[in-house]
Amino acid sequence: MTAPPPAGTSTAGTPPARTPVTVGVDLGTSGVKVVAMTADGQVVAETDASYPLLTPQPGWTEQRPHDWLDGVRRALRDLSARLETLHAAPVALGLAGQMHGLVPLGASGEVLRPALLWNDQRTGAQVEDIERRVPRADLVTRTGNRAVTGFQLPKLLWMRDEEPGLYARLRLALLPKDYLAFVLTGVAATEPSDASGVGALNLSRGEWDTDVLGALNVRPDLFPPVQPSVAVTGTLTREWADHLGLPAGLPVVTGGGDNAAAGIALGLGAARPQTGSVSLGTSGVIFAPQSEPRPDPQGRVHCFAHADGGFHLLGVTLAAAGSLHWLHAKLAPDTPIETLLAEAAQVPPGADGVAFLPYLAGERSPLMNPDARATFAGLSLAHGRGHLVRAVLEGVAASLADTQAVIRPLSSLTELLSTGGGARSDLWLGMVSAAVGLPVRPTEARPGAAHGAAILAMPAAGLHPDLNRAMHAVRPVPDEPVTPQDLGDAPQRYALLRSTLYPASPTDPDPAGTPGPLTQGAPA
Repeated sequence: MTAPPPAGTSTAGTPPARTPVTVGVDLGTSGVKVVAMTADGQVVAETDASYPLLTPQPGWTEQRPHDWLDGVRRALRDLSARLETLHAAPVALGLAGQMHGLVPLGASGEVLRPALLWNDQRTGAQVEDIERRVPRADLVTRTGNRAVTGFQLPKLLWMRDEEPGLYARLRLALLPKDYLAFVLTGVAATEPSDASGVGALNLSRGEWDTDVLGALNVRPDLFPPVQPSVAVTGTLTREWADHLGLPAGLPVVTGGGDNAAAGIALGLGAARPQTGSVSLGTSGVIFAPQSEPRPDPQGRVHCFAHADGGFHLLGVTLAAAGSLHWLHAKLAPDTPIETLLAEAAQVPPGADGVAFLPYLAGERSPLMNPDARATFAGLSLAHGRGHLVRAVLEGVAASLADTQAVIRPLSSLTELLSTGGGARSDLWLGMVSAAVGLPVRPTEARPGAAHGAAILAMPAAGLHPDLNRAMHAVRPVPDEPVTPQDLGDAPQRYALLRSTLYPASPTDPDPAGTPGPLTQGAPA
C-alpha cells in the first residue's frame, strides 16, 4: 500500500494545500503591527507600518484615523503577499489596539476631527466635572475605575465643552480598533476589554451604565453595542478586500484592547489567576487576572474586563523603559544601552544614595496624577553616569512595587511573566522581582497584542473550539525565574521622596468616601 503524501505537499497536477492562518492586527500608537499565526501558535509572517503622532499643544496627543487606515493598508498588503508565497490562507482577522481613544463620527460615518489618544491630558476640567456629578466611589463600584484624563468619557465631555459645533454633529463615539472594524466591515461594535476603558461601562452587567451617562447628560446611543471579544463584528467588504489583498467575506473578530490582547497571547486569564505579567515597555504594566471584578475602592489601579470573559487589574507606570530611553537620548545618545546597563550593574544596590521618581509623563498607578513630574535626588560630585542609570532602573522597580501594593490584596498572583523591551535585561527584571516580591519568569517568544488578536480570531475560524483551548495550545513556555537583585535602601528612599512630593500614597486612608445615591440601592 502506498502511504498518503504529507500534509502541505501535492500529488501530480494537484496544487499544495494552503495552511490556514488567522491574522492579528494591533493598531498601536507609533504604528500598526500585523501577524499571521497557525493553529499551533507558529507565526508564519509579520510586518508593520508607522504613522505620525500629532501634538498640537503641550499635553495634547492626536492621530488622524486616515493615517491609521493607510498604515493598515500598507501592512496588510505586505502580509497578504507573503502569505501567498507561503501557501497560507487567512481564515479570520482579529483586532487589538491602543485603548481609550476617541474617534468621533458624524451621521454618514465621517470622522469629525482627529482622534484624541490615551495619553492626551487636556481633560482635567472634565475629570473634575465627572467626579462632581458622580461620586468617585459610585464610579469605581460601577465601572471599576475613577475618572481618568486619558479615558474616552472625559474626551467626549471636552468635545462638548470646547467644540460644541462638532459635538452637535456627533452620532457615534468609537475606540481606535473598533473604528478600524467599522471601516473594514461597515458594522459598529465593541467588546468588554476595550469598552471598560471608556469610563462608562458597568463591569458587572457588561453594558453601558445609563445612570452614569444620565448624570453626565450623555446619550447612551453614542456608543456601539457590546459583544464578546471572540464574536464576529462583520465580514471584510469587497472594497477593502481589494485594498488589502485579502479575501472578501473574511470574518473580522472584535478582538481586545492592547493589554488584554497581550494577556491572551501570554495565556493569562481567569482560569489561571495566580499568573500575571509585568511589562517593561515604554510604560510599565502589572496585569493581574480576576474571575470576578474586584476594583480598588480608591481607583488607584484600573479594573477592566478581560477578553477571555473574566476581568483583570492593571497597574500602570507611564514611563518605565521610557525613562531609560529618555536618559539614554539626553545623556549618552551615542552609547549603546547595553553599555549603560553594564555600568549600572557595577554600581552598588541603592545607587550610593541616588533616587529617581519616574514621572516623566505624569503618573497613573497609584497616584493618578497627570501633573506629577520626575525627580532625581541625592546627587553629589561622587556620582557618575552609572549611578543615574541604576537609579532609573531602581526607581521604575519601586514604582511597580507601589502598584503591586495596591493589587496584592485584590488578586491571587504568585508569579509574573515578563514582556516588553526592558524584559531583555535580567538585571532589571531581577530588581522588579525583588521590589514586587514575586518570581518573574521571562518568555523567549515575547508575544504581543497582535499575537493575541490572532488567537482571539481562532474560534471564529474553527481552528479551536473555544478561546480557552486556543490559549492553551499556543501559550509560550516560560523560562526559569530571574534571580532577584538586591535593591539596598532604594525602595525606602523612593517612598520617602514620593510621599514628600506627592503625599497621597498607596497606604493612605480612602479619599473616595462611600458610595453615593447612584450606587446605594442600585443593581450591581
